[in-house]
Amino acid sequence: MQRTSKFAVLAILGAIAASPVYAENKPATENKPAAESKPAAIVNGIPIPQERVDLRVKVVATQGQADTPELRKAIRDDLINIEMMSQEATKKNLDKQLETIQQLALARQTVLVGAFVQDYVKSHPVGENELMQGYDNLKKNLGSKEYSVRHILVEKESEAKSIAAKLKKGGKFDKLAESSSKDAGSKEHGGDLGWIPVGNISNAFVKPFGDALMNLTKGQISEPVQSQFGWHIIKLEDVRELKLPSFDELKPQLTQKMQQQAVQNLIAELRAKAKIE
Repeated sequence: MQRTSKFAVLAILGAIAASPVYAENKPATENKPAAESKPAAIVNGIPIPQERVDLRVKVVATQGQADTPELRKAIRDDLINIEMMSQEATKKNLDKQLETIQQLALARQTVLVGAFVQDYVKSHPVGENELMQGYDNLKKNLGSKEYSVRHILVEKESEAKSIAAKLKKGGKFDKLAESSSKDAGSKEHGGDLGWIPVGNISNAFVKPFGDALMNLTKGQISEPVQSQFGWHIIKLEDVRELKLPSFDELKPQLTQKMQQQAVQNLIAELRAKAKIE
């Protein structure tokens, strides 16, 4: 069974917020309001349904904007512009171009997938017991401590040995990291990589780095360690108890994560059943 990309699942879930309602991509003359209501505007005889304005307002509201008369006017004006340009594109037969046809088909599928996933998530809610179990597993996997880590990364072993010698003579780790490390993301901060839960070390760092780090005690500096990125000198700056946010604080993230996993499992099931040639 082929494994579904996590990025694909995230993209699908992202489409949910962006496309909460599906409106098929047909010529404007074929679009009909779901209910008989006064159109928001009429452009060259083609009505723009009020529901379309309401949909845009709903989407924008999920991004934190308030539903105001000014917002509705701006959305109405935008939809008028879209309708005008769509009509002109149709007059030029741009909707008949192969690339345009494929783009419209993909847009249609994207909205349909968003609606399908949204419906699945709604009809398969994550239970409180599942969330609590997920929280307990998270605590177990992260461990009870977290490490503050610094490193210096250089290309050659000779460079690493030279820096190690300077450190043994009292050289300041942060200053040597600033002047010598090739890790652009941490050198400006003295090689600081932040706080890492013990249970995340194997995911956060390549194996030689993680193995060396786990063998250090607080304040200790490693001998040069080689990885595919070069040569590291690692310092375990500090160790402290890991204070995980409460269940209620993490509940939204846990819910989203479990929903994503459920959708990923669903896609794998559908793919296993599908006839793919």
